[in-house]
Amino acid sequence: MTDERAPSPRSILAQIDHYLDPASGALTPPIQPATTFARGADHELLGDYIYGRTRSPGDDLAERIFAALDGGAEARLFGSGMAAVTTLFETVDSGRHIVAPRVMYHAAQDWLHRISERRGIGLTFFDAAEPAALAQALRPGETDIVWIEVATNPNWEVIDIAAAAEAAHAAGALLGVDATVAPPVTTRALALGADLVFHSATKYLNGHGDVTAGVLVTARADARWEEVKLVRNLTGGMLGPFEAWLLLRGLRTLALRFDQASRSALEIARHFEGHPKLEAVLYPGLESHPGHAVAARQMTGGFGGMLSITVKGGAAEARAVATGTRLFIPATSLGGVESLIEHRASVEGVHSVVAENLLRLSVGIEDTADLIADLEQALARI
Repeated sequence: MTDERAPSPRSILAQIDHYLDPASGALTPPIQPATTFARGADHELLGDYIYGRTRSPGDDLAERIFAALDGGAEARLFGSGMAAVTTLFETVDSGRHIVAPRVMYHAAQDWLHRISERRGIGLTFFDAAEPAALAQALRPGETDIVWIEVATNPNWEVIDIAAAAEAAHAAGALLGVDATVAPPVTTRALALGADLVFHSATKYLNGHGDVTAGVLVTARADARWEEVKLVRNLTGGMLGPFEAWLLLRGLRTLALRFDQASRSALEIARHFEGHPKLEAVLYPGLESHPGHAVAARQMTGGFGGMLSITVKGGAAEARAVATGTRLFIPATSLGGVESLIEHRASVEGVHSVVAENLLRLSVGIEDTADLIADLEQALARI
């Protein structure tokens, strides 16, 4: 009997090199920089491509891999994570309604405020810490998209994807899931009922701090998805061929990088939980975390490398810790091989609701004991 079980994301990642270049058999795909493609004597296309803003060979390969990783029907790459987010929300008609978490990635929230104010789209933010809040925020027949994060950035409150999908669908809405901090090696949101999944591919998927990219994956190639593709084409939100190649290169080590970051983050969280100079450690992998049970059910390959700490005192004390580290680099981003620390309230802008004493940590692949010692010496200074 033939085993028709689809390969796991980790197996897909290990076999990226099996997507051979048909022209040469090379294990590493070539870079095709062409922006336009020739036609034949009868004006027919010689291949599958017309113009680089619509489709390109390098993007096609990466999109097939991303669709397979998330178990989706199709995927599309974008020149940045925000290009992907804005493209999706551009498909929401005026007079419709969007639901999203009160605490979420700040740039996406800023965009939601903008389209709500300028295009007459209803907008309701819900408290992810309250289990019933999402359902109460819905407007049946009016809500078009429910947007959630696997764990809200940077408070790391866990949202039950399956429950959110059930509530959204009952109200006639789609569920979109930002899975940037929970890539498909740990969470497959489409299998839990989501309609669309988004990744800022700049982060864990690339993992090396040298590509800015975004990706949307759909459960179904339906009319809404066709509109997403149309908007990307018209607005020119494509990813360049060299960036697509770099993204595939980084993707090869995703499972290894994510495993190491998850192990280190959990060890760091356990070490600093109850620390005399901290109010709290926010990490779904801690058994004390209110959303731990849901996270354990959804994040089956590890809880990731993202956690936050709240420093006793205020903004001044928190900033002093962020600038007092030696291994942790004070910088914006996450999911790379280097460990980063950031005072979020300083960078989020006018809509931020993040506590002023919160520091967001992105744990990389350095020695865990060294990272713990680095945070200890920075905390000792305040």
